[in-house]
Amino acid sequence: MNLEDLKRIIVSQREEMEEKFTKLKIIGREPEIEDLRNFLEFPNILAILGVRRCGKSIFSWQILRGKKFGYINFDDERLGEFEAKQLNMILQAFYELYGVDLEFMILDEPQNIKKWELFANRLRRTKKVVITGSNSRLLSGELATALTGRHITFELFPFSFREYLNYNDINITKESFYSIKIVSRVKKLLQEFLKIGGLPETYLFGREMALRTYTDIVEKDVIRRLKTRKKAALKELAKYLVTASASEITFRKLSHVLEVKDIHTIKNWIDGLSEAYLITIIERFSPKLKEQLIAPKKVYTLDNGIISTVGFRISEDIGKLMENLVAIELLRRRSYWHHDWEIYYWKDYQQHEVDFVIKEGFNIKQLIQVTHVSGIDEISRRELRSLIKASDLLKCNDLLVITWDYEEEGEFEDKKIKFIPLWKWCSTAFNNI
Repeated sequence: MNLEDLKRIIVSQREEMEEKFTKLKIIGREPEIEDLRNFLEFPNILAILGVRRCGKSIFSWQILRGKKFGYINFDDERLGEFEAKQLNMILQAFYELYGVDLEFMILDEPQNIKKWELFANRLRRTKKVVITGSNSRLLSGELATALTGRHITFELFPFSFREYLNYNDINITKESFYSIKIVSRVKKLLQEFLKIGGLPETYLFGREMALRTYTDIVEKDVIRRLKTRKKAALKELAKYLVTASASEITFRKLSHVLEVKDIHTIKNWIDGLSEAYLITIIERFSPKLKEQLIAPKKVYTLDNGIISTVGFRISEDIGKLMENLVAIELLRRRSYWHHDWEIYYWKDYQQHEVDFVIKEGFNIKQLIQVTHVSGIDEISRRELRSLIKASDLLKCNDLLVITWDYEEEGEFEDKKIKFIPLWKWCSTAFNNI
């Protein structure tokens, strides 16, 4: 590739992005842009990671809005033959297009180019660089060694329900909760969001976009990177895990189901699917690390739209979709605001279970159950008893039950329990937690 061809690609990519800001409905994302922009002052590499098509490219532009910056997206078939030795040509193209005083640069999905990390490390000595990537291993290995801590990572999630409301021109205030009209609209949108998920392109092109995202993750981000010869088995595992969202799994059981004898292979595949942000694994809480490591784990999918598109019949299980939505929302809040959170589930030998345990430092901050009920009479006493047992054992009195449409503060076995509808819990960014 010559310099002129590269400049044409850079210009066309920029025109495409600018057209999106002009023609599409672009909403502000929840993370504090000013804080992320400040990270570029030092150490001057900001890496935005997250699942494919969750809006990382648009978000990187939002961070640098009003600044003069160069942008190149390596996830482009025209750059398929681009090599490491040509990377310096990008800098030359940027200078010729935007001037030598260019201070900011966005490298979109650069992991497609070998040794890109050396180029990024050289750039950050004189420039402020934003990197986007669809794999949590982006900054591991050689790049981590090259940068030696001179970078900040941030995980961007698909749209939250609050962002979905914003997209649909609903701005929630305290007064909104008392408006029958607004609450009715919010509940209807939650029913949609529960199945359509938070991948922005799904709103434009339909649910087939969720299927395409799933396929790209499995084939491009996992199979290609792991270089496995057992492609069919890995694809079966991915579909099985999406279908099993909000359920316990064990590596041994999965090895039997998939007829893959080596448990370590199963673990490596699950790690690959997690690193590509298709799924996330939540550990069972135990004060003993060994027990935590050997206990079954719970799997969740990073977007409900993928579940309802790919998961076998799970779209009919509203309870599972609710729990998955809460899991991803908790992970989102940890990434955006509560960086010290640790998220687990709890289960004892009598099979009493609590869906989520929020730990901060040495303290358990909150215990959360998720249940698809609309009245107190529908709530399983076993679910409440599990909450009480965990409360006593973990010394936590902040007990929350997220329901479909029941709200109250009550007592059960001398413990105060707060019941809150999912639409209300999801509509507010900060809860008393």
